[in-house]
Amino acid sequence: MRAVRCVDGRPTTVEVAPPEGDGVRIKMASAGVCGSDLHMLELGMLNTFTIGHEFAGWLEDGSPVAIEPIHGCGTCEICLAGDYNRCPVTLTDIAGISRDGGMADEVLMWPEAIVRLPAGVDARDACLVEPLGIAVHGFRLAGLRGDMRVAVIGGGPIGQTALGVARLAGCEVAISARHDAQKEAAERLGSAPLTDQPYDIVVEAAGTASALADAAKKCRPGGKIVILGSYWDPVEMPGIELSMKEITVVPSSMYGRYGPTRDMDVAAAALAQLPELPDAVITHRFPLDAPAEAFAAAADRAAGAIKVVLEP
Repeated sequence: MRAVRCVDGRPTTVEVAPPEGDGVRIKMASAGVCGSDLHMLELGMLNTFTIGHEFAGWLEDGSPVAIEPIHGCGTCEICLAGDYNRCPVTLTDIAGISRDGGMADEVLMWPEAIVRLPAGVDARDACLVEPLGIAVHGFRLAGLRGDMRVAVIGGGPIGQTALGVARLAGCEVAISARHDAQKEAAERLGSAPLTDQPYDIVVEAAGTASALADAAKKCRPGGKIVILGSYWDPVEMPGIELSMKEITVVPSSMYGRYGPTRDMDVAAAALAQLPELPDAVITHRFPLDAPAEAFAAAADRAAGAIKVVLEP
């Protein structure tokens, strides 16, 4: 079968043996190229396994599913509290990073990874459940309420999904995006115009020091900054602004569970309630045999890419 792996520093489709052993077999329908995939490829961190942690597909009985690509040990206090994203075991077993991921014809996953999709959600769009899960988790940590005003810094996939999740909660949401395609997508998703009035929650979804400084400026005194972007280098904190306003900074990593409810199940439900999201955010679809082209498109935000997807 086909799988996308890093060969000589480039994402390349290679022939590999079908997966065998324990687990649930998923036939891949869609796999998104994440910004972290681009960074890890550049840093030489994707040299062993099949790439792809944002993916969805069909079970052997034809049921459409998305995939939660992480799991903890399941027995420590952290996992039992639902915060398995923080478990030390998690980083050693992430699909697409430290084990084979979803950019392949088929993949085997542990049963708990399965996220059932609501009726009407197409598995070819359901690779968006993973970035939606990141937004759901961050807002849960921040205590999002429908009477809050929310600003999002960054118009990439995480910023756009954060916009969608906050709007579902009933919030007024505005987004600060750099590129025209991002601004157009945000308008389609119902972004309000940015104003000078401070915001209750500001989402930093760009992963840069300048975005963090901008978030602090836009946040009201006593408000919260939710960090959904990934920092790959040390970042200078806007210390005076944070301190004088007594802003709470809420770091957020991946997704977890609160009581009986997984963030990823909430994300799947959110995708069903945001039927406009796939058309607004998925700008490119490439066949599984064209990973180099897909990764190049994903890296070129100025040319209009938001979410780039590989399909079988």
